[in-house]
Amino acid sequence: MDALEALAAEVGETLKAAGQTVAVAESSSGGLISAALLGVPGASKYYLGGAVVYTGKARMVLMDLPREAVAGMRSASPPYAMLLARTARERFGANWGVSETGAAGPTGNGYGDAAGHSCIAISGPIELAITVETGESGRAANMVAFAAAALELLKRGMG
Repeated sequence: MDALEALAAEVGETLKAAGQTVAVAESSSGGLISAALLGVPGASKYYLGGAVVYTGKARMVLMDLPREAVAGMRSASPPYAMLLARTARERFGANWGVSETGAAGPTGNGYGDAAGHSCIAISGPIELAITVETGESGRAANMVAFAAAALELLKRGMG
């Protein structure tokens, strides 16, 4: 967790220095992206809000994305991650939206992805999406790895 905290501090300081804001929509990381960002002193200057979008119902209620908006997409995929990142950014009026969706473990998901699979996206002045495969089945370790990958992607996007 120390590495995650250090990374969040770096991202938070960059956001504050740039006068930029972020919103988060995460799934298998279970709120760790938001928790890491909120653990930085002064987070209220850049963190606008977030949601743990773990189920279809959560997607509809928290993100206002009905089934029709995700027709033809599977949840642990780059297009779905990008939709969540864009939606978080737009709904909160943030400079950046960050999303994560995957299978923390100990088993895979119903789409055939193994434990340790996650798709992560950022939406802002640039948009990027990546797929992470940890090759591990440990749920807690994967959750931390997914959160770290999301923060690394945001750091990369901010340049």
